Amino acid sequence: MLGAGHLSRSVRPQGPQTDLRLAARGAAILLREQLAPLARFLAKLRFRKPVIREQSPNRFVSAVERYVPRRVGIAATVMMLTGSVALGIVKGNHLEEVTDFLSDTRNAAANAAGFRIASVTLNGRKQLTQDEILAIGGVNGRSSLLFLDAAVVRDRLKANPWIADANVLKLYPDRLQIDVTERTAFALWQQDGRLAVVADDGAVLETYVSRRFTALPLVVGKGADTRAKDFLALLDRYPQVRAVTRAAILVGERRWNLRLKDGLDIRLPENDVGNALAMLSKLDKEDHLFSRDIVAIDLRLSDRLTVRLSEEAAKARDELFAKDKDKNKKKAGAA
Repeated sequence: MLGAGHLSRSVRPQGPQTDLRLAARGAAILLREQLAPLARFLAKLRFRKPVIREQSPNRFVSAVERYVPRRVGIAATVMMLTGSVALGIVKGNHLEEVTDFLSDTRNAAANAAGFRIASVTLNGRKQLTQDEILAIGGVNGRSSLLFLDAAVVRDRLKANPWIADANVLKLYPDRLQIDVTERTAFALWQQDGRLAVVADDGAVLETYVSRRFTALPLVVGKGADTRAKDFLALLDRYPQVRAVTRAAILVGERRWNLRLKDGLDIRLPENDVGNALAMLSKLDKEDHLFSRDIVAIDLRLSDRLTVRLSEEAAKARDELFAKDKDKNKKKAGAA
C-alpha cells in the first residue's frame, strides 16, 4: 500500500500483441495523412464540369450554311424522288398509261362540273361512220369539252387519208360540232403487185379493195397514182376507147399504154396523146379495129400505125401468101 491511502496497481509487462496493434494504428494514421491530398484532388475532379473543346467547322459546310437558302435540301430530295419516278415510268414503258390516267382524272373532274360532251353534230360524212370519225379524232365517252383540244382533234382528222379537211368547234357547255370534207375514191392503183384505192390527188385511201370499189378504173405503174386524173379525163373524151379499156399503164413515168378488156395492148406516144386516141376511135368505128385478130397496136410513131397479129392470124396470113405465091408460079409456067 502506498502513501496517502492509494492502493498500488500491479504493473504487468505488455506483450508482443500489444506492440503490433500499436504499430498498425500508427501506420494507418500515417497513410491517411499521406493520402489526404490525393483524396481532396479526386473530390475536386468529381464535381468539376467536363470541358468540351469546340472543333473548328469545315469551311465548305460553313459556306453552304451561310449562302444556300433554307429547305433547299428538302426540295432537292423531292426533285430526286420525282426524277426517279419519271425515269422508272419511261424505262418501264408506262408513260402512255400514266398520261391516260392523268387525262382521265382531269376529264372526270370536268365532267362532274358539267362539261361532259352531251351531243356531237357531224357534217360532211360520206364514207366514214360517226364512230370512226370520233375514234380518229380521239373523242370518247370520257372526254370533256373543257379539256378537249380542238386543234389536236382537227390535226388527227386531217391525218386520215379519207379526210381532206376538218373543222372542230366547241360549243359550251356540252356540245361539239365537227365538219369534215372527205376525199372520193377515184381509181385503183397497182404497183409491184400491190393494189390500193386512191383519190384523184393520188392519196392512198385504202390498201385493200372491197367490193364497192371494184368498178373503179385501174391504173398501173410508178407515178400513175398522181397522174391518173389528167389522163383519165382525156380518155373520157373518147368513149369508144374508154368503154373497152381495162387498165391504163404508165411506162417509165413518161407515156401511157392501154390494156383493153380482150387483152389488146395499145402503145400510145409520149406527146399528142389526144390525136392518137382520136385515130383509134375513128378506126374502130369505121373498120372495127378492136375486133380484129390482133394483139398489139403501136402508135408511138406519129406518121404510122403498126399492128401485131396474133399467132393464129399470122399463120393464116403466111398460108394465104404461100397459096398466092404458088398460084402465081403456076400461071407463070402455063404462060
